[in-house]
This record gives sequence, structure tokens and C-alpha cells, in this order.
Amino acid sequence: MTDKAPHSIALINAHLVDPASGKEMRGGIFTSDGVIRDFGPQVTKANLPSDALVIDCGGDVVAPGLIDLRVFVGEPGAEYRETIATASAAAAAGGVTTIVAAPNTTPAVDDPAVVDFLQRRARDNSRVRLLASAAITKGLRGKEIAEIGLLQEAGAVAFTDCSHSIRNSQVMLRALTYARDFDALIMHQAQDDDLAGAGVMNSGERASRLGLSGIPAAAEAIALDRDMRLVKMVGGRYHASILSSSLSLDVIARAKAAGLPVTCGTTINHLSLNENDIGDYRTFLKLAPPLRHEDERMALVHALASGLIDVVMSDHNPQDVETKRLPFAEAEFGAIGLETMLSAGLRLVHSGDVSLVRLLNALSTRPADILHLPQGRLAIGAPADLIRFDPEEPYVVDPTQLHSRSKNTPFDGARMQGRVKLTMVAGVVVHG
Repeated sequence: MTDKAPHSIALINAHLVDPASGKEMRGGIFTSDGVIRDFGPQVTKANLPSDALVIDCGGDVVAPGLIDLRVFVGEPGAEYRETIATASAAAAAGGVTTIVAAPNTTPAVDDPAVVDFLQRRARDNSRVRLLASAAITKGLRGKEIAEIGLLQEAGAVAFTDCSHSIRNSQVMLRALTYARDFDALIMHQAQDDDLAGAGVMNSGERASRLGLSGIPAAAEAIALDRDMRLVKMVGGRYHASILSSSLSLDVIARAKAAGLPVTCGTTINHLSLNENDIGDYRTFLKLAPPLRHEDERMALVHALASGLIDVVMSDHNPQDVETKRLPFAEAEFGAIGLETMLSAGLRLVHSGDVSLVRLLNALSTRPADILHLPQGRLAIGAPADLIRFDPEEPYVVDPTQLHSRSKNTPFDGARMQGRVKLTMVAGVVVHG
């Protein structure tokens, strides 16, 4: 993150939401030297130091900044799609104060030198905190385990092959065993690639009508069930990156009930959209895993509300026009989402399906807990990574106004509520 001298800043007259404790209150937050010094009803303009910068929030929500567990930042090797500077600007505009950079770059993040490169580039160019995740296997090829110990020592906070599912069970077993010995986190996107085949959207009637090959939900659940059995054998921390179906939810529910050290997440796209939104071959909605039936979307929403789903992320995956302005079957998977993640999540709050506290918990507190970070909570001494937003303020998503270098948003032209007005990282205002 770019170095700037922190100021004493107070956010007063706010609706404070602490997703860690579940508490909401009217009051303010006083920050200095990059941390929270005080918060609550007692923080008013009359009780603040004379040199503090005071911002009256007018009743807006103030909460911990969001933490996104998978963001493609483009560096190294794909700067034409995204850069650390543009990704972090998008993050700041969307209230995301910490991004975990995905390792599917060129070269892949499978060497400590690449982790160091990301950290140095982030210090010079990022508006928000950037943490590196590293590859589970060398070159993301699913064959040879990367040097997890050395990569962790270099600063990698988790290990993932992104959308590349590890097909070989022996390789996955070794990765879990190796990671367990370093208390490292494995984040895996499970899919039986043989069953998924050349599928490009959810298997079912909709795919048949569009003449597209489908990916069955069982492809995800079968691979996930295998992973749970391997976790039971060796232990180790495991996070299922993206769940997209009720079959997978059942697998995770059984694993959690058995006491396995597993957590899971989904994307804001899978919570907000379904296969019908693809319409007439809208390639910006070609995602991996694919958008499922509405019943599956609602199953994910209910799992988020109940706490079965721990984390919501954007899966920010910029693609340029050359790879998206193609026939649906030929287009690349992926969509951007850093700037719209909170607003899309607030749709679930406005519909009454998920509480604001629960949504923010999945966007900030639980990711922080899983990565062993001090962020994601309102607490004295905690990092002053904060956001201010009005959950009712309407706006229309205009791709030309988004900060990402690529514009492949699935919410093009969508009516949203909840634009972020201010983002603060380590006590420094980086947006607003």
C-alpha cells in the first residue's frame, strides 16, 4: 500500500455496524496512527481533539472495510487486463480495503520471488492492502506441489490453484499434508473436470434451449466430497472457494457437523444472479462455476443467512473485449466485481433474505478470521480500515465509470443501492 502519513480522523453521527460482535449503534469512531482509538455513542465532536479531522456521516453506515479473498490483479504478465493500481482503485471505490491477489498470473505465483514482486509493486502502487496468495502446484498444473513453506515465509497468506481444480487425489493429499505442517490455508475450487467436460453453463433445460453444453452441479459436489474425505484423513485447514449448488452445501454441512477444519465461500454473482440472466448469450455472465437455477441461488442465499457459507467474494476476473466479444462457447470465463460487490450484496438485505450484519460478517469478519488478520471488526486497537455508505442511495452501474481496466461487469446498466462514500485504510482516506 502506498505510504502516507496517517491523520487523526473522526467519523461521527454514524450508524456503526460491527459484524464481529453483531452489534449496531449510533455514534462515532476516532482513529489515529492507523488504528481505532475509540468508538461508540461517546465519540462526538465535543469530545474530540481539536486537531482531528471530523467527518459528519449524517447517519450513514460505518463498518469495517471488506476483504476479498480472490482478485486477479494482472501483474505480472496481464497488465492489459488489470494492474495493481487499477484493481486497488476499484477496490477502494467498492469499499474493499484488503485484496488477496490470485496466483494465476504469468508467471504463476509459485516462487518466493514472485511473492516479493507483488509486495513491492503493492507498496508503490496500491491504494489498499494487497496480500498474495500462492499456487498449490507449480504452474497451476496440478502435478507437483509448490514450496508451500518457502512461499509462506515470503508472505503468501493462502494457497490456491484458482479455477484449476486438482484432479489427482494423491497430489491433493500431499498438498493438504504439506500445508497442515505449516498451518497454511488451502483454498480449492473443486470440480470434476472429466464430468464437467467442455461445458460452458449450468446443465439443464436452459442450456439445452440455448444449444450450449452444460456443467452439472454434481461435478462440483463429487470433487468436494473427495476433498472432505482427504481432509478427514490428514487434517489441515481447507476453504472451498466457490460453492454454486445445494449438493455442495450438503457436503460442507456434513463436514462441518463432523468437526472438520473447513470453511466455504461463494461469489456475489452466484448469490445475485441465475442462469436465466444469461439471456441471449450474454458472455459477461459466463462464469466458473456457472450460474445455476434460481432454486440453487436461493439455497446459497439461505446458506449465507444461516452462517453455513462463511465468505462472500467478488472473484474479480477482468477480461478484455477480445476474449469476451465472442460466441458464448468461445468466450473466456470471468467477470469484474470489486466495485459492485457491496451493492449487489445489499440487494439481499433489501429483500429481507440476509441481515446487514450477516452480510458484512461474510464480507469482512470471516475472511479476516480465516486469514488470521486483525481487520474486520470495530475494536479499540484494530486497524482503522473502515467504510462509509448509505445502503439506500440509488445509482445505475455505468461500466465507463468503473475503475477497473476491463469493463466486463455482469451488472452493466443495473439499478443498485448503496454506493460507497468513503474508504479508509490504516487511518488514511483512499476513496471519497
